[in-house]
Amino acid sequence: MASHSDTLVVFFGATAGANGGKLGSDEREIILLVWQIVDLHEKKVGKLHRCLVKPDTLELTEQCKEETGLSLDDLLEAEPLDKVLQQFQQSVTSEVKALGRSSFTLCVDSPLIVRQALHPEASKKNLVLLECFFSFVDLRKEFHKCCPNTSPVEKLTISSMLEYVGVPAASEQSMGVGDVMNMVQLTLCILAEPHNHKFSCVETVKYKFDSGTCSKTEPVDSETVIRARGLPWQSSDQDIARFFKGLNIAKGGVALCLNAQGRRNGEALVRFINPEQRDLALERHKHHMGSRYIEVYKATGEEFLKIAGGTSNEVAQFLSKENQVIIRMRGLPFTATAQEVLAFLGPESPVTDAAEGLLFVKYPDGRPTGDAFVLFSCEEYAQNALKKHKQILGKRYIELFRSTAAEVQQVLNRYMSTPLISTLPPPPIVPVSVLATPPYLPTASSTRDCIRLRGLPYTAGIEDILEFMGEHTVDIKPHGVHMVLNQQGRPSGDAFIQMKSPDKAFMVSQKCHKKTMKDRYVEVFQCSTEEMSIVLMGGTLNRSGLSPPPCKLPCLSPPTAYAAFPSPAVLSEAALYQPPLLAAPRPPQTPTHSPAHAHAALAYYPPQPHLYMNMNMNYTAYYPSPPVSPSTVGYFAAPPGAVAAALAAQTHPAANPSSMLPQHGALVRMQGLPYNTGVKDILSFFQGYQLQPDAVLILYNLSGQCSGEALVTFPSEEMARRAMAERSNHPLYGQQVHLVICN
Repeated sequence: MASHSDTLVVFFGATAGANGGKLGSDEREIILLVWQIVDLHEKKVGKLHRCLVKPDTLELTEQCKEETGLSLDDLLEAEPLDKVLQQFQQSVTSEVKALGRSSFTLCVDSPLIVRQALHPEASKKNLVLLECFFSFVDLRKEFHKCCPNTSPVEKLTISSMLEYVGVPAASEQSMGVGDVMNMVQLTLCILAEPHNHKFSCVETVKYKFDSGTCSKTEPVDSETVIRARGLPWQSSDQDIARFFKGLNIAKGGVALCLNAQGRRNGEALVRFINPEQRDLALERHKHHMGSRYIEVYKATGEEFLKIAGGTSNEVAQFLSKENQVIIRMRGLPFTATAQEVLAFLGPESPVTDAAEGLLFVKYPDGRPTGDAFVLFSCEEYAQNALKKHKQILGKRYIELFRSTAAEVQQVLNRYMSTPLISTLPPPPIVPVSVLATPPYLPTASSTRDCIRLRGLPYTAGIEDILEFMGEHTVDIKPHGVHMVLNQQGRPSGDAFIQMKSPDKAFMVSQKCHKKTMKDRYVEVFQCSTEEMSIVLMGGTLNRSGLSPPPCKLPCLSPPTAYAAFPSPAVLSEAALYQPPLLAAPRPPQTPTHSPAHAHAALAYYPPQPHLYMNMNMNYTAYYPSPPVSPSTVGYFAAPPGAVAAALAAQTHPAANPSSMLPQHGALVRMQGLPYNTGVKDILSFFQGYQLQPDAVLILYNLSGQCSGEALVTFPSEEMARRAMAERSNHPLYGQQVHLVICN
């Protein structure tokens, strides 16, 4: 600690790229280190040291050459970073000893050289830094504490601080040397009368990331949270902590995000100890983890708690053991016991507290999901366990990979929040007419009276779109702006706008194509409502034509209200898409905003699969990948064959309903399917029965995974009974499948 240190080592560094306030923001290597010792008791200074550092990549930016006065020739004979740090240790240790002192603390003009340059570079080069580089004092903060009437800390510079205390700047002009000389003069000034300042505001860099748990009731400051995107899927919380090396992440502050199938989606939410650390983390936008660049954006505390927060006492008890390595097992047989899992892992990878170190993931009714989390006391045991990846337990191969406390919470939250019985009143059997298109969804037409905006900034709202379209805003149809969200519920960068006529749409596409919105150019294409509808339902629209949505069967939409979230200046209330299986749709709200904006009520299309049922099954239908929109088709509220016919007649009036799920035939329910089962697997299972893909409907749970069940329609009851006799309890991927004929 500086308050107990005998000396300060005034320390300065420069990189081969950006310096000053942007030091470390471009991942460039350190090329210059300068330091000088200040004796806090005797107010004396030591020798000034200046060392050039040879980077692995011999390349300097023009700005660097101009600011430092260095060239590549100057660096060719320099030592690499590890050698220079050894010189630093030897020189500082000998000087401190010669002064008769016992300890020292680094003093820097900003935390950037330590947090954003030295620690990240050492981490990438696998260098072990000296203990002295894990604590330092920031001269600006110390000066502001000594002279509180000065400018805010973030606006202080060495020259402004010297000017405030009336000390002339050093005549030395070379970068690094002049900076250190000025910092030393400033240090001596505030140590002397009348200031008599004591250096005490010591900042620390954490040696390692501490895993832990987070309660949903814990307050999380939104100014401390970021979202990292583009992570390798196998990244662990320790890998992410290493990417942010030099910055202090809060305990348990890394939450890996999962997709609808329960797999990692390449994103993580990271919580830092204070807003200053978060702001430094944002400067690492598009820095690299291996060969991949990582995007870093602001996030909210609410988003972090949604992923990392938990309330389960069982999970809290499981994660209460400190410094444990967590491994996730996936694909376990549903009958697997704790003893079988322990035997599978073997004596070379002992589980912490034996069976107490296992946590099986289950549905609310106690049925196993095939997932489990395992605790190991050290890295060696965890590595031994990972060697069992894809080995066989029973008749199934098991996947093993690293996990985190936040992932444990997220997986448990996902499965335990899946209701088995709807808390809503039983839905009435409503006429097919109620399954009509909700308000504001466009009627499919080949008339090209729409435009598609592609490449919108993710922060773009309705006001930005209206400003972008300028004078053409008046030609937008009422409720004609449709924002497309991706599978995580965030803006995808696409939007569709319905214009009053094809001519208006053509005019906008010509005048607005590649105009900029918030420093991004936006592409504008003319299209039809038919093309728009296909994209909103999960298909794609490009220059080579249309690709249909990824599922041939109608997308079954949960009975939840899809709300529009307009800017407060545009709509006073959210316009609601009505649920398909509730009573007659409520008429749209009367807009209270100005006529200029009345044409542009905003409609969002988020994927929000919820569970709702009126059958004896746990069912959530397949929901398409981004871009997506709410479906116009409801859930089963009657025997499957009858409803399928009604749905087919509603969504494809000209088609034969039996082409989707035959009205006449026998419906067989498959139970006990592996979680990765696809339509092709089921067709292969019934090879010889000449079934078509349309005859198979896989049922999904709330997480978007296969629920282990499927419905298969056979042409006749006789064929269905023969299939039951021949195929029931036969294995599929080593797992027995049970067949039941649905009456």
